[in-house]
Amino acid sequence: MRDPVNVSKRASSIEYAIRDVVVPAMELEKQGHEIIRLNIGDPLAYKGLQTPEHMISAYKNALDSQENGYGPSYGIPSLRQAIANTESRKGWGCTEEDVYVTHGVTEALQIIFAAFLEPGDTVLAPGPHYPPYMAYPQMYGAKTIEYKLDSDDRWHIDFDDIRSKMDETVRLLVLINPNNPTGNVLLSSEIDSLIEIASGFPNCTIISDEIYDGLDFSGNFVSLASRSNDVPVITLNGVSKVYFAPGWRIGYMAWHDPKGVLTRVRDGVERLLRSRLCASTPAQHGFLAGLIGDQSWLSGHRELIRKRLDYSLSRIDSIDGIECQPPGGAFYLFVRITDPSLSVDDKKFVLDLLHKKHVLLVHGSGFSPEMGKGHFRMVCLPEVELLSEAFDRIDAFLKGE
Repeated sequence: MRDPVNVSKRASSIEYAIRDVVVPAMELEKQGHEIIRLNIGDPLAYKGLQTPEHMISAYKNALDSQENGYGPSYGIPSLRQAIANTESRKGWGCTEEDVYVTHGVTEALQIIFAAFLEPGDTVLAPGPHYPPYMAYPQMYGAKTIEYKLDSDDRWHIDFDDIRSKMDETVRLLVLINPNNPTGNVLLSSEIDSLIEIASGFPNCTIISDEIYDGLDFSGNFVSLASRSNDVPVITLNGVSKVYFAPGWRIGYMAWHDPKGVLTRVRDGVERLLRSRLCASTPAQHGFLAGLIGDQSWLSGHRELIRKRLDYSLSRIDSIDGIECQPPGGAFYLFVRITDPSLSVDDKKFVLDLLHKKHVLLVHGSGFSPEMGKGHFRMVCLPEVELLSEAFDRIDAFLKGE
């Protein structure tokens, strides 16, 4: 009998906590149990948060008119221009040539890391953060180091911690605004401080992940690119969260390079984009309709999410054993487990809750082994009735019932 074929280290070391916890949930569902899933940020999984009809019609029209062929590798021109117009309205001079359309923001990250990183390089990312910022750089021989977000002060950035970790190996400094999983939204003064730190390191480019920008409830959101006069910034965004079409897998990166220092890197990015052909052509037409069409629907979606967030916070306040810093944006809550006997192993907490009460969360250590431990992330997208049932079960679990 032949020995098993070995897997590469780069693949076997990848973890994605948000979906990894689905595996035991699926086993329970096979046994006939109904699981309340609060693990993944997919608005379409819940009532009242559908993709706008005019976007769906544009997608269908592209199919009906046979616009199914390979598109330009950097994105269809009309969409790139619409994205440039959208970014320019945020306060910086984005052009069509600055925009590259990708197969979701995750592909944008893979391409950026492939173009920037060599063995020994560093990515400095917030802790806690979206898991691919930790998982992907190692595929290119680089490493991710986390800078602290203050869990006692609405997860604001610890700038002293960033300064202590910046050095010449840092090629990419990551900002997620609003943050996933914590929901913190940065003030303009904080963004300026981040840019000031990066300006002392000529090889450093800032990644500003702004996929939740339209779900800012604080009124504080500011585009990072609009504040930078010299440091290069790559803004990431897409159709998934604010336009409620995550399965379309259309994202983009918009490059702000005020001093023209990224010419060689952009050449590498364009080579990589050409080699993987293109993003989905009909889905790009659907996103285009969202950008240039009626957007009055968004206020209704936003208000619904806000009500569900507020309800969730009120329930957390009423339950002994958990607490939560109010988020400024997005649709997550990053909840602290205050019972020391339960917080010591947050993954065990999540799995025990799943098996005993059939509620699926994500362990905080999956977003940062150090800075996320003792927490769990939940989405607040379900209707209030389902959230109510979920919190009843969490409360009973914490009481040992």
